[in-house]
Amino acid sequence: MTMDYPAPAFYFSLAFDGISGDGDAGFQEASGLTAELETEQVVNGGQNTFKYTLPKGTKYSNLILKRGILSTNSQLTKWCMNTLSYGLNVAIQTKSITLSLLNDEKSPLMTWSFVDAYPVKWNIADLKSQESSIAVETLEFAYKYFRKV
Repeated sequence: MTMDYPAPAFYFSLAFDGISGDGDAGFQEASGLTAELETEQVVNGGQNTFKYTLPKGTKYSNLILKRGILSTNSQLTKWCMNTLSYGLNVAIQTKSITLSLLNDEKSPLMTWSFVDAYPVKWNIADLKSQESSIAVETLEFAYKYFRKV
């Protein structure tokens, strides 16, 4: 499907391999889709006018997802809490995460796959009795790499 207009950033869906259930893929924000080629500067002996910039490898930022807090019966929450609570006492279970940017007919315009992802951080936003806001949790995932599918 060709796009004749810029895609809206507010209509997206998430899927976690091996995790299903209502609300487990409902997030209000996804960020951290960044790939950066790291470089190293090398000085050549006798050449003082410039430096060589050489590629080292690709660096990926963590995938950060935000949503309203759900019950602890959530499969996603259980996976995250088990990974963060047990540390390295048990093997970390990795999962692929799929992020799709959708059009107005719920069809994917673009899809990215985050390979071998696992949770590295869980945060609950400040709880304030003076405000009438929704309790929001932030989940952060490391992964090997992501690719456009």
